[in-house]
Amino acid sequence: MDMKLELVPIPVADVDRAKAFYADRLGFTVDVDVAPADGVRVVQLTPPGSACSIGIGTGVPAYEGGPGSVRGLHLVVTDIEAAREELIGRGVDVGEIQDVGGGVRYAGFEDPDGNSLTLQLMPWRTGEAF
Repeated sequence: MDMKLELVPIPVADVDRAKAFYADRLGFTVDVDVAPADGVRVVQLTPPGSACSIGIGTGVPAYEGGPGSVRGLHLVVTDIEAAREELIGRGVDVGEIQDVGGGVRYAGFEDPDGNSLTLQLMPWRTGEAF
Protein backbone atom coordinates (compact mmCIF):
# COMPACT_ATOMS: atom_id res chain seq x y z
CA MET A 1 0.00 0.00 0.00
CA ASP A 2 1.41 3.40 -1.00
CA MET A 3 0.84 6.42 1.21
CA LYS A 4 1.91 9.97 0.50
CA LEU A 5 2.19 12.61 3.18
CA GLU A 6 0.78 15.68 1.48
CA LEU A 7 -0.20 18.19 4.18
CA VAL A 8 1.19 19.14 7.59
CA PRO A 9 -1.03 21.51 9.63
CA ILE A 10 0.87 24.31 11.37
CA PRO A 11 -0.88 26.20 14.19
CA VAL A 12 -0.34 29.97 13.98
CA ALA A 13 -1.68 33.00 15.83
CA ASP A 14 -2.08 35.25 12.76
CA VAL A 15 -2.83 33.60 9.41
CA ASP A 16 -1.93 36.65 7.30
CA ARG A 17 1.41 37.13 9.08
CA ALA A 18 2.27 33.42 8.73
CA LYS A 19 1.19 33.35 5.08
CA ALA A 20 3.45 36.34 4.34
CA PHE A 21 6.39 34.65 6.10
CA TYR A 22 6.03 31.33 4.29
CA ALA A 23 5.30 32.86 0.88
CA ASP A 24 7.49 35.98 0.87
CA ARG A 25 10.39 34.99 3.12
CA LEU A 26 10.63 31.24 2.43
CA GLY A 27 9.36 31.30 -1.16
CA PHE A 28 6.57 28.75 -0.66
CA THR A 29 3.83 28.73 -3.33
CA VAL A 30 0.35 29.72 -2.14
CA ASP A 31 -1.81 26.88 -3.48
CA VAL A 32 -5.05 27.68 -1.67
CA ASP A 33 -6.44 30.58 0.34
CA VAL A 34 -10.16 30.14 0.87
CA ALA A 35 -12.83 31.06 3.41
CA PRO A 36 -15.56 28.49 2.67
CA ALA A 37 -17.69 29.38 5.73
CA ASP A 38 -17.93 31.98 8.48
CA GLY A 39 -14.90 31.68 10.76
CA VAL A 40 -13.16 29.19 8.50
CA ARG A 41 -10.04 29.96 6.51
CA VAL A 42 -7.73 27.45 4.88
CA VAL A 43 -4.35 28.38 3.42
CA GLN A 44 -2.12 25.75 1.83
CA LEU A 45 1.48 26.52 0.89
CA THR A 46 4.09 24.30 -0.76
CA PRO A 47 7.89 24.61 -0.61
CA PRO A 48 9.54 24.81 -4.03
CA GLY A 49 10.18 21.29 -5.34
CA SER A 50 8.15 19.58 -2.59
CA ALA A 51 5.26 17.14 -2.88
CA CYS A 52 4.20 17.95 0.70
CA SER A 53 2.51 21.20 1.73
CA ILE A 54 1.80 22.97 4.98
CA GLY A 55 -1.62 24.19 6.01
CA ILE A 56 -2.49 27.17 8.19
CA GLY A 57 -5.89 28.55 9.00
CA THR A 58 -8.77 29.04 11.38
CA GLY A 59 -12.02 27.30 12.23
CA VAL A 60 -10.75 23.79 11.46
CA PRO A 61 -9.73 21.37 14.26
CA ALA A 62 -6.39 20.64 12.55
CA TYR A 63 -5.30 24.25 13.21
CA GLU A 64 -6.33 24.37 16.88
CA GLY A 65 -2.94 23.44 18.34
CA GLY A 66 -0.86 25.99 20.17
CA PRO A 67 1.03 28.41 17.91
CA GLY A 68 4.71 27.55 18.04
CA SER A 69 4.13 23.92 18.99
CA VAL A 70 5.43 22.36 15.76
CA ARG A 71 9.09 21.43 16.07
CA GLY A 72 11.71 20.48 13.53
CA LEU A 73 10.05 20.42 10.12
CA HIS A 74 12.91 19.48 7.79
CA LEU A 75 13.40 21.24 4.47
CA VAL A 76 15.89 19.07 2.58
CA VAL A 77 18.20 21.01 0.25
CA THR A 78 21.06 20.13 -2.07
CA ASP A 79 23.22 23.16 -1.15
CA ILE A 80 22.76 24.21 2.47
CA GLU A 81 25.13 27.17 2.25
CA ALA A 82 23.27 28.68 -0.70
CA ALA A 83 19.85 27.96 0.83
CA ARG A 84 20.88 29.53 4.14
CA GLU A 85 22.29 32.63 2.45
CA GLU A 86 19.18 33.03 0.29
CA LEU A 87 16.91 32.86 3.34
CA ILE A 88 19.10 35.29 5.28
CA GLY A 89 18.88 37.63 2.27
CA ARG A 90 15.10 37.41 2.55
CA GLY A 91 15.23 38.42 6.21
CA VAL A 92 15.01 34.99 7.86
CA ASP A 93 17.16 34.55 10.99
CA VAL A 94 18.80 31.21 10.14
CA GLY A 95 21.22 29.71 12.65
CA GLU A 96 24.72 28.52 11.91
CA ILE A 97 25.21 25.32 9.94
CA GLN A 98 25.84 22.35 12.21
CA ASP A 99 27.65 19.23 11.00
CA VAL A 100 26.14 16.24 12.82
CA GLY A 101 28.31 13.61 11.17
CA GLY A 102 28.11 11.40 8.13
CA GLY A 103 27.90 14.46 5.92
CA VAL A 104 24.54 15.48 7.37
CA ARG A 105 24.26 19.19 8.09
CA TYR A 106 21.52 21.33 9.63
CA ALA A 107 20.65 25.02 10.01
CA GLY A 108 17.56 25.93 12.03
CA PHE A 109 15.14 28.84 12.15
CA GLU A 110 11.62 29.68 13.34
CA ASP A 111 8.48 31.16 11.86
CA PRO A 112 6.94 34.25 13.54
CA ASP A 113 5.03 32.01 16.00
CA GLY A 114 8.05 29.96 17.06
CA ASN A 115 7.33 26.84 15.01
CA SER A 116 10.79 25.50 14.18
CA LEU A 117 12.09 24.50 10.78
CA THR A 118 15.44 23.06 9.76
CA LEU A 119 17.36 23.17 6.53
CA GLN A 120 18.87 19.71 6.11
CA LEU A 121 21.59 18.51 3.78
CA MET A 122 22.01 14.79 3.24
CA PRO A 123 24.77 14.43 0.63
CA TRP A 124 23.43 11.14 -0.75
CA ARG A 125 20.10 12.86 -1.60
CA THR A 126 21.16 14.48 -4.87
CA GLY A 127 20.22 14.04 -8.52
CA GLU A 128 17.61 11.33 -8.97
CA ALA A 129 17.74 10.51 -5.24
CA PHE A 130 16.66 14.06 -4.28
